[in-house]
Amino acid sequence: MCQSPDNRKHISLMLSAVLDDIGVNDRMVMRGRKTFNLIETMHNIISKSVGYNMTSYFLGSKTEGTTTSGLKSDIDELLSMNDYNIIQNRSEWEHGKANYFMIQDENTTPGYCFLQDTQRDKPLPVIDDPLPANVIPYIFHISDRKGRILCKNTIKEVLYIEQSTYHGPSIAIKGQQGCIDSDHVTAFPCKSWPKSAASEWLERQCIGKWPTQEMRKKAVSTVCLVVPTGSKVSEYPELEWRISTCLAERCLMFDLNITQIKCYVLMKMILKSLLNPQGKINISSFMCKTILFHCIEQKEPSVWKENNLLECLKDCFMKLSSCVQNDHLSHFIIPENNLIAGQFTADQKHQLLKNINDFIQNDVQSLLRINIDDLGQRLRVKRNLVPKRQYDLLSSLDICERVSTFNYITFSNDCINDHSLYLIESHNKDIGRMKQTLERLMAFNNSDNQLEHAAFTFIAPFLCSTYGSALASECIGSKHQVSPQALAWLLNGLESDVLSGRLKLASVFYSSGDTEKTELILKHTESQFYSYPVVSLCNCWYSKLTPKVNQNLKGYVMNKLRTVLKNITALCVRFLKQEINCVPHELQYEMFRSTQDDIKHRDTDLDFWMDWAVVDSLPFLYFLQYKVYRHLHHI
Repeated sequence: MCQSPDNRKHISLMLSAVLDDIGVNDRMVMRGRKTFNLIETMHNIISKSVGYNMTSYFLGSKTEGTTTSGLKSDIDELLSMNDYNIIQNRSEWEHGKANYFMIQDENTTPGYCFLQDTQRDKPLPVIDDPLPANVIPYIFHISDRKGRILCKNTIKEVLYIEQSTYHGPSIAIKGQQGCIDSDHVTAFPCKSWPKSAASEWLERQCIGKWPTQEMRKKAVSTVCLVVPTGSKVSEYPELEWRISTCLAERCLMFDLNITQIKCYVLMKMILKSLLNPQGKINISSFMCKTILFHCIEQKEPSVWKENNLLECLKDCFMKLSSCVQNDHLSHFIIPENNLIAGQFTADQKHQLLKNINDFIQNDVQSLLRINIDDLGQRLRVKRNLVPKRQYDLLSSLDICERVSTFNYITFSNDCINDHSLYLIESHNKDIGRMKQTLERLMAFNNSDNQLEHAAFTFIAPFLCSTYGSALASECIGSKHQVSPQALAWLLNGLESDVLSGRLKLASVFYSSGDTEKTELILKHTESQFYSYPVVSLCNCWYSKLTPKVNQNLKGYVMNKLRTVLKNITALCVRFLKQEINCVPHELQYEMFRSTQDDIKHRDTDLDFWMDWAVVDSLPFLYFLQYKVYRHLHHI
């Protein structure tokens, strides 16, 4: 009965509805994409403002909107180090950068390359130079038998972070209990795409009319990168760098329809639950994505409809079975790169083929066994195989609110992180330097790029508040009134979130001796606090713990990020030493908490806040109220 076409279409629609219920729908996909695109853009505009010459790219499931709570996907961040320039000819050489020729010859695996060092002052290779001119330490260079100075991909070792492990080119940071795992990949940007890859892909014909020629051109216009990892079948694994078209692939993912996204999510669930439940076989979600791309390219667009979801899924796994059987899966954009070369032992290949074929023959029954996000149970309920009361299943609204809460907390924490970049850069700098950084950020207020402008409106108030407080501290320290300029910057910082900007302004007035204005601000701030159910967040320490979110937040987290941040979020209040005269004297001691011996043993990556005064918003509100009301003899 399950095999009849009409019944399979009916089951496909029910399966699609189940995926809608667990958050794989147009609305939630777009919400996730907008959140992580905004996070990426905030990172980049603040990095440019403080003078970091790197670009962050958020990749993978979170950014694509192709995951669920049960899949527990990590956050993938790629850092493009823009001080480096990978070139294919002398005309692409740039003065002031570490330039490397991309070498692809008989010794490199298809889809990989060597990086040959160039001279510092002209576009010529370094030949047998014991001290390479570029900024990468000498230990990461080697002279090959042709006399070329090549860069080793073991450079990633300098990025080693305690409690992290390597997965190819990435450093996987394992979250503590309640934390989010993340993968960080360092890459070097190429001046242009490898000509053969770009031209062949642009000219390739396809049955499915996808990607369109316009989409191909858009994809090729993205940055091509090299990442520090060699092929598993390479004779020179420490010298090879993988050519990455991940940004082009992200463009392609953004072009998929909801049925194709659902198919990909199901592939990952099946991979994790049925094909590779123990995680012992080297098959990845990227391989599933590549299979999906090939299937979309080779099939008519009319195939990819929700009532045909089962057949689309089955076709993808038949394609995967064929690739595993033939030990060949072509990279979608660089087809000479075989993604499964050297990935499986004979036993693993046999087991994987068995699992794939079992699924193909019994796809519906297999789907009923998937516990991720209660997919199997939900499908049983949809098919009326069991009564709904038999399972305690979260409603679709509950799931969407849970996902939205994760996105909101991730975004709020990243606002703190990006503000931290400004604070770290400003630490012990004079007011002029702080203003220069802020002025560079202000340029994004007039950006034609909508994302850059939106990112500016989120992050600018935090920086304005810090700079205004530092100006006010100068005034108070020299026994002058707080200047109108300082107050203007502080007022621009009021809308950062519910409490922190207002509390900084209150602290400035209190420190200047104006307790009446302080009282007025605190009263208004308290009324704001009690108007909504507020979440207090602080991410000054590294763990990114996810706080328990009050049940009263339901109905709020589904709003726009701007509304949520300004109405229900209370971020911590942080003062630099330049702001010391705006800090109540009890908190000033926080800026001198460490002895010289303690300072020697600090972790510079994690303990950057130890010379600041840092306090959660709500305790600071109560503390200032106590100080003010005691001074006014109200208590």
